[in-house]
Amino acid sequence: MTAAQATEPPRTLRECDGCGSMVRIGPLARGEEARCPRCETVLRRHAAASLEVPFALCIAGLVLYAVTMTMPFLGLQLLGQLRSSHVETGAFAFLQDGYGLLSVLVLLTLVAVPLMRLLLLLTVLGGLRLREAPRWLYKPFRWHERLAQWAMLEVFLFGVLVSYTRLADLAQVEIGPAAYGLAALALAQVALNARLDADRVWEALEARGAVSAPERRPEEKAGLIGCDCCRVVVPARPGEACLRCDAPLHVRKPNSVARSWALIVAAVVLYVPANAFPVMEIVTFGRGGPHTILGGAWEFVESGFWPLALVVFLASVAVPLLKLIGLAIMLLGIHRRSDHGLIGKTRLYRVVEAIGRWSMIDIFVVSVLIALVRFGSVASISAGLGAACFAGVVVLTILAAEAFDPRLMWDAAEERRP
Repeated sequence: MTAAQATEPPRTLRECDGCGSMVRIGPLARGEEARCPRCETVLRRHAAASLEVPFALCIAGLVLYAVTMTMPFLGLQLLGQLRSSHVETGAFAFLQDGYGLLSVLVLLTLVAVPLMRLLLLLTVLGGLRLREAPRWLYKPFRWHERLAQWAMLEVFLFGVLVSYTRLADLAQVEIGPAAYGLAALALAQVALNARLDADRVWEALEARGAVSAPERRPEEKAGLIGCDCCRVVVPARPGEACLRCDAPLHVRKPNSVARSWALIVAAVVLYVPANAFPVMEIVTFGRGGPHTILGGAWEFVESGFWPLALVVFLASVAVPLLKLIGLAIMLLGIHRRSDHGLIGKTRLYRVVEAIGRWSMIDIFVVSVLIALVRFGSVASISAGLGAACFAGVVVLTILAAEAFDPRLMWDAAEERRP
């Protein structure tokens, strides 16, 4: 694996999305991965020999999804009263408390997007099994990849575990079939993500002719551009459509620095009220009051649940702060054209990109609690303004990480050198 020259055939090239280098990738043995020699970003892992296992896991995921979404999830029995919930009940509880956008966010991340991704992938893998693959199969797979960050069932599962410890102190908790279905579905999703090689799918689509257009002749002054969606490298001009997935091609993400700064500033503005205002109001037998994020973590410490306190603190306080500070450091490095620690900054970006969605744990904890604890004056939990602000911080930081282009750090460093 060596740095590629401009004469390399485009299909053997890969543009590193960490530093922008053009790298030639040779055949990979089982368990082997190709890394960029400049920034050490993983370019590709060994491709699975077959798409049969992902196809089977996708079907299994749909069956488990049906069980999870249609069966009772959790039940709470308090003083002879029983209240049960489904996975989506918390979203409707947010709506009752006056937080419509928060309700939509929970429904999207727990119900709509996971189902859409399974159906889109099943369409693609099923279409590849046909004698003549439909020409439009690249479209559903492109959307499947774009929606990856917004399917959060496994994050919700951790939120359920945190919620269970709080509910168990209040009343008797009954675990419904959907809870077991959720655990199985999360495991199926993890296995599917591990066995599904996106590059292998794109190559299969191209081999079967299920791509957007036939290959065009290179125009004069057209350089090699790597597609941010399907990662193919083609000779094209900025703004032209990718030959394989029809996505617009850009040398770098458009207006990356300006968009990232705007999203970070907006997230910082919301971060203060997210931690200052209560995320929920807890009333038991007429007593109680507001609970903040830090207050919830401290309650676990006082109860002796140190691991859960650490999880809540990391996911709800430390991770959002790390994302904001990390992205700000990288953006300042671009403005200063700094060449210091570029490999470390590129790795930091990968961490920020990967952990962003896990901050939703606290929102899911609130959704589970307000869905179940609705016993009037006996015990009641309602959502607070802090939950809406915190959800805004999570969404904005995810969007900021998507808008940021780490290749700009390397470009800025190159401009500084004589």
